[in-house]
Amino acid sequence: MAQITTVPASSHAAQDTRTDEAVFLVSFIFVLLIALAAQMLFLEWRAWLPGAEGEKSLIKGVRSGVYTFMSHLN
Repeated sequence: MAQITTVPASSHAAQDTRTDEAVFLVSFIFVLLIALAAQMLFLEWRAWLPGAEGEKSLIKGVRSGVYTFMSHLN
């Protein structure tokens, strides 16, 4: 007969949290690299990212773009 092992629900929640954090971090770095490259080439990159049009600073614009990107993943 097959043996059934159970894993506590808290470990699944911890794994989901780490996965979400990893997706956010990778997405943030990806968008940041695009923004930095475009900034160094004197391109108007903020129009490329949905949700980042009205931001005045680089970091706020990237953060806005990443949050908008993350909302499309659901």
